[in-house]
Amino acid sequence: MTDNRAGRIVLAVLAVVLVGVVVLVALLVAARPPEEPEAVSSGPPDFGPNVTIINPSMDADAIQQRVDEIFAAQETNQFGERRDAVLFAPGSYDVTVNVGFYTSVLGLGLSPDDVTINGQVRVDADWFEGNATQNFWRSIENLAIQPSDGVNRWAVAQAAPMRRVHVRGDLDVYPSGSGWASGGFIADSRIDGRVASGSQQQWFSRGSEFGSWDGSSWNMVFSGVQGAPPQSFPNPPFTVLDTTPAAREKPFLYIDDDGDGDYRVFLPDPRWDSSGASWTSGETAGRSLSIDRFFVARPGDSADTINAALADGLDLFLTPGVYRLDDTIRVDRADTVVLGIGLPTLIPENGVDAMAVADVGGVRLAGFLIDAGAENSDVLLTIGDDAASGRHEANPTTVHDVYFRIGGAQAGRATTSLVVNSDDVIIDHIWAWRADHGDGVGWETNTADTGVIVNGANVVATGLFVEHYQKHQLVWNGENGRTVFFQNEMPYDPPDQEAWRDGDSDGYAAYKVGDQVVEHELWGAGSYCYFNVNPSVRAARGFEVPDAPGVRLHGVLTVSLGGNGSIVNVVNSTGATVGAQWTGPSPVATYP
Repeated sequence: MTDNRAGRIVLAVLAVVLVGVVVLVALLVAARPPEEPEAVSSGPPDFGPNVTIINPSMDADAIQQRVDEIFAAQETNQFGERRDAVLFAPGSYDVTVNVGFYTSVLGLGLSPDDVTINGQVRVDADWFEGNATQNFWRSIENLAIQPSDGVNRWAVAQAAPMRRVHVRGDLDVYPSGSGWASGGFIADSRIDGRVASGSQQQWFSRGSEFGSWDGSSWNMVFSGVQGAPPQSFPNPPFTVLDTTPAAREKPFLYIDDDGDGDYRVFLPDPRWDSSGASWTSGETAGRSLSIDRFFVARPGDSADTINAALADGLDLFLTPGVYRLDDTIRVDRADTVVLGIGLPTLIPENGVDAMAVADVGGVRLAGFLIDAGAENSDVLLTIGDDAASGRHEANPTTVHDVYFRIGGAQAGRATTSLVVNSDDVIIDHIWAWRADHGDGVGWETNTADTGVIVNGANVVATGLFVEHYQKHQLVWNGENGRTVFFQNEMPYDPPDQEAWRDGDSDGYAAYKVGDQVVEHELWGAGSYCYFNVNPSVRAARGFEVPDAPGVRLHGVLTVSLGGNGSIVNVVNSTGATVGAQWTGPSPVATYP
């Protein structure tokens, strides 16, 4: 009996030890960050019916027919719900692609030169009688164009970026016949020939290489562009920075060329004080993730479903379509990627905020539109909470091609579109728009106070388009902020001066730097008024900043469109009035 009892004791001790080992292993596994799984299948995941994947084995006539069908549906579809992405696998194609609303045309190579379009990938303005000022919400990315006649045309307005594109010829960014054009953005691209701005009123080019640049109107801004014209604002109005203070290029989808055809998402590294495109001297620095690391969302997926996937450690890939949200999408994990193609659109319902990002580093938000719902949201997108205090200079959160819309498609309301509380964020091309046309538009209908509020320190913005909000368009409270390019139109529709007054001041400055700020710098900015409901309305100034030695503005101006209303000064009490007697532009080369 003694031997049996000793044996039972030994067995019990071994069992306890074994349980302890199991618990310890479980704790170690739980503490370990999620690893990227091995790709389990070749070919594309199910991106849904609104993603067209084209490969070189397809019949050329069939390719042309398909892209023509998409354009026919999207050419005039300014406020519809259809969304499309056209993906070209590596290869060469003889095709002309006209790019309509809510259409992304994307190459699937690791280098832009892996996909060549022999023809055109173009935007014109035939649908609007040669007026390109409403050619919004579309993109072209990560491919090369061999223009059939030597010139590619990209006549666009806001929210229509050209990224990571190689044009083996010239590029015109105005419509045929040189009709109106206003607004545009190009980044990480190479244009072998000349870029002609034509009738473009303002344009921003960043981190690119041009053969030459031809033309100017009000506000042409270049940051880290090799081949840019020399600094000369205001005559001609070229504001030129040799390098971009901080940049990290937008993530992109590609097909791995190792033979198994896996889809991956490439994540470029940050660059500081950079110039030129990231890919022309070798592969872009960065890393990639298998598409299996992503929850591939489809319209109809709920906020709960998306949040559960994010909580499980997955990244988020938004396929084209409209997503109606009954809760806030919450991004809490550092280094999370949220990438959309084909302008996926988030609509918060019942007054919820659309998306909130925790105060963590390395988050990448790219390629989607947030459309305000009928019930007022406080903030459409928040980055960092009110208590944000962490520094993320080595691994910044970045925002690329994220757009906000209040009204236009339907009545919508939101107090603020974007609030940045985190430090070190890079905002790389946004358009925050309170609609001036479309459905649900009116002073008491599509209400929205402010487009962008920046509270974080050391935030860099390259390409801010903010328009028509009912108070300040942008408020910058964080220290050491830097903005390269700001384009703004004040609200068209104040009914009278009493309805649009900031305390004792007539109207609201478009770009407001907080009174307590001691370090801030802005390059290349314009604010325009068009008070067509009541042309007697005026704004005291376009830009309002504290008089501190570290607060500096370069190349800023105001314009009165058609003399409808006036802006009395450009910056604080400096700069000539624009209005019925002089419409502008009224420039201030440097302030103070």
